[in-house]
Amino acid sequence: MNGLKGLIRSALRFYAECNNERYVKMLRKKGISVGEDVVFRNPHSTLIDESRPSLVTIGNHVDINVNFQIYTHDWTSFVFLNLYHDFVNSSGKVTIGDNVYIGANVVVLKGVTIGDNCIIGAGSIVNRSIPSGSVAVGNPCRVICTVEEFYERRRRKSLDEAVEYAKSITERYNREPEQSDFWEEFVLFVDKSNIDRYPEIPVRRQLAVGYDDWLRNHKARFGSFDEFLEYVKVQKTK
Repeated sequence: MNGLKGLIRSALRFYAECNNERYVKMLRKKGISVGEDVVFRNPHSTLIDESRPSLVTIGNHVDINVNFQIYTHDWTSFVFLNLYHDFVNSSGKVTIGDNVYIGANVVVLKGVTIGDNCIIGAGSIVNRSIPSGSVAVGNPCRVICTVEEFYERRRRKSLDEAVEYAKSITERYNREPEQSDFWEEFVLFVDKSNIDRYPEIPVRRQLAVGYDDWLRNHKARFGSFDEFLEYVKVQKTK
């Protein structure tokens, strides 16, 4: 009977982990605090320590990539038991703030708070708290710049990266780049004045939050996709 119950529990968990909404619902049911608009990109590869659910808090608007782990305790007492014949408890809160992006293969250890408006780079081991408005990466994870600095850096590099992508399409597939290839780079040639000309690009879905503000304030660097391609061709000759 116990074996059957275990199989049922495993099946129910597998079912919950097949869908982000169901996974979030399961975490809340277990007592973990999960805010609104939280996305686990791959619940099956996510491991959140459920031994002390009251110690885990995840805020609003958090996007978590694959192979994510949270630990609210460790088992260092294993060594103490053998060496000193003593048991020492070990636990700590893990808090993730609002508007946080966590890259792939990130581990967050006990006693850590990640503040609001943070970006945690792929492969990071977060063993210390990260202040709000920070970009942090590494093992151990450390702050490398502010979100504002990173934003400006990304804006400067974005055009060169789009040009490189356009060139790679021509070189690899021996064809001209198409509008639909640029489902993320569309910001370079789409704004309020011409958005109706690009129905195949999922602009609203990509922007999600802040779509109306973006539409009102954004001015594309190029007046059209063709104008962008002409710029790419000029860069090829340099």
